[in-house]
Amino acid sequence: MQNIKLLLMEQVNKILDERIETAKRSIRFAIESRDSDTKSSAGDKYETGREMAQQELNKYQAQLAKISGLKNDLNRINPEDRHDKVGFGSLVLTSCGNYFLSVPMGKISVQQKDIYSISMVSPIGQLLKGKMEGEQFLFQGKIQVIQTIL
Repeated sequence: MQNIKLLLMEQVNKILDERIETAKRSIRFAIESRDSDTKSSAGDKYETGREMAQQELNKYQAQLAKISGLKNDLNRINPEDRHDKVGFGSLVLTSCGNYFLSVPMGKISVQQKDIYSISMVSPIGQLLKGKMEGEQFLFQGKIQVIQTIL
């Protein structure tokens, strides 16, 4: 069962790598767009176009930094660690859903199981924090029981 955590981490890493590549391509395109904008006799138009391209570049650079930070956070998790209490890096299987407390990536399917990759600061992450196997919690009007923590 522990290897499901490794497979999950590999899948999340793959998604993050794809997003990093997309951000890098967008950055290259924004740089080319900014640098290829030729100055015309209408100087204001040129400056506006360059500024818009620069704003796009800044946006993509911020996205890349955020995604890289998520990847660094994910790589701090040792998939072999087993947790007695729910914390960062825990894979929590409950009566109503499965949660990987790591980085916010949404629903991921691994070995025919839907697992929600969520952050510790998410509402359900806050509810799960510090709980142990067998404990109950209420989320969205449903009582859930923690069956397994990996």
